[in-house]
Amino acid sequence: MSAKMAIFASGSGSNAENIALYFKSNPTAEVSLILANKADAYVLERASKLGIPSAVFDRKQFYETESVLEMLREKHIDLLVLAGFLWLVPDYLLKAYPGRIVNIHPALLPKYGGKGMYGEKVHQAVKASGDIVSGITIHFVDEHYDEGRILFQATCEVTPDDTPDSIAQKVHRLEYEHYPKEIEKLVLSFEV
Repeated sequence: MSAKMAIFASGSGSNAENIALYFKSNPTAEVSLILANKADAYVLERASKLGIPSAVFDRKQFYETESVLEMLREKHIDLLVLAGFLWLVPDYLLKAYPGRIVNIHPALLPKYGGKGMYGEKVHQAVKASGDIVSGITIHFVDEHYDEGRILFQATCEVTPDDTPDSIAQKVHRLEYEHYPKEIEKLVLSFEV
């Protein structure tokens, strides 16, 4: 039996789409639900085109009720995958999915992590620092931003000619290449 995953996203959803396509004909897992915290998030359009059920929730539903957990249980979700999702995961979800919530961060944690460090802001900080490498970190989610146990990191070179945009492109390539594979490894490590 394949694992069922839900992807949480806040924006465009290119990582969510990449993961969904990776698992489309993969017996290990399937993307059974895509959840967004913005009604206008493009990830919802991607979900529709891929034929994946989706839902939107607001801050009140996420933090003051357990309606998101009910949605996940309805679909028998085994794993939560954050892909460009910017809210801190509430305690009730951490308890319901121990060791089964993963996130990808567009830098080499613990550098450039924490509240407010996402997307373009991360790449600007990397460029401003003069670092000669950047990369991705795939990690478990805990009660703090970007502090969960690291599962995997991959690096890319940052040259003096790089801009935040070109760093972002290099990091995106790493995300697309590695995130689905690391999710697959994680799924294989637990019994559904």
